[in-house]
Amino acid sequence: MEPDSLHRQLSVTIAHIVQRLRGSKLHSELEREARTCLHKSDVRIESLKEDLKDFLRKSGWEKKLQNAVYHELNVLPQPGHPAAPADHTKEGLMYMRRAQVNWEKRVLKSLNSMCAELAVPLAKKRSTDEQKELLNKWNEMGTDEPDLSHFRPVYAPKDFLEVLINLRNPNYDGGDPSGLRGSWGLINIPLPVKDLSELRNLFTELGLNYEQLGVDDSMQIPNELFESEYLRLGQRVLSEHNSAAAQQYIRKGCPTGLRADMWALILNIDNQLE
Repeated sequence: MEPDSLHRQLSVTIAHIVQRLRGSKLHSELEREARTCLHKSDVRIESLKEDLKDFLRKSGWEKKLQNAVYHELNVLPQPGHPAAPADHTKEGLMYMRRAQVNWEKRVLKSLNSMCAELAVPLAKKRSTDEQKELLNKWNEMGTDEPDLSHFRPVYAPKDFLEVLINLRNPNYDGGDPSGLRGSWGLINIPLPVKDLSELRNLFTELGLNYEQLGVDDSMQIPNELFESEYLRLGQRVLSEHNSAAAQQYIRKGCPTGLRADMWALILNIDNQLE
């Protein structure tokens, strides 16, 4: 990849993450802590930027921000061509987009037909009296159980399976004149899969030369040689509040007592009761 193209892609990624974090709870908390920092006596105007960074680093907010950025990087969609339309970015294959449009039309037609039979509008503006009645029953809405016996599913599972079976890539030739490959399964779309060497590289931690919690600790091995040490390592990872380290840690298993806190750190959420 060219340096200019890499720089543009990095700039787009940074802008996307900043935009995602700008409206988050973390952003408002960081702003509140920054305002609190301004009232401290050791913060000076001439070195405000560095003093603020130092305060956030010492108070632990820097790690929280790093974990949030790491989480956004994991869920960041693959970059597409800058000139590509939004529907092309969502789904790059034309025959798949065509199949999606046809399926949506089919579901919408079934939905409209059912609503017409039952004389139920899909959307309507509530009158003033209906709005007042809704507000009065707002706290009771969860207990209401309307009669849904007249409503039917808009499609059957076999209809969706039939659509998947009939999908074909017009640009792919399987090179199977005998037709034997088609009997291996119902789905005829070629999917990219990893070969044996790539799978071994991806799941390196599952190799026989690596210890796994839940496997090696149940063998004829003293617990203090593996389980106790691995538990101490997990507690250290939690004390460091490092989301990336937590994600690497659980690749070899996670002690039961640490799972809630470990997954909360990985997913960048708070599992403490308010």
